[in-house]
Amino acid sequence: MTVYIDPPTWPGHARMWSHLVSDVSYAELHAFAARIGCPPRAFERDHYDVPASRYRSAVELGAVEVGSKEIVRRLIAAGLRRRKPAPDAT
Repeated sequence: MTVYIDPPTWPGHARMWSHLVSDVSYAELHAFAARIGCPPRAFERDHYDVPASRYRSAVELGAVEVGSKEIVRRLIAAGLRRRKPAPDAT
């Protein structure tokens, strides 16, 4: 079982953010996110948005540091990727 995190390079709400994913299950991901103090509302489709302030603790607890493209590749390979719905073409 492995959880992955990309560097905090995504801006939003006056912070920088990382993405936290699992290549095994959402249950593993939710349990790990709870261990680092991420609230359930930080879950978005297939990943958690993790503020830069929690990045180091995620790595210390076992999250593997990878790049953003590797995050997506691992989600797809595990069958856990959930893409945003396409906007209505109306």
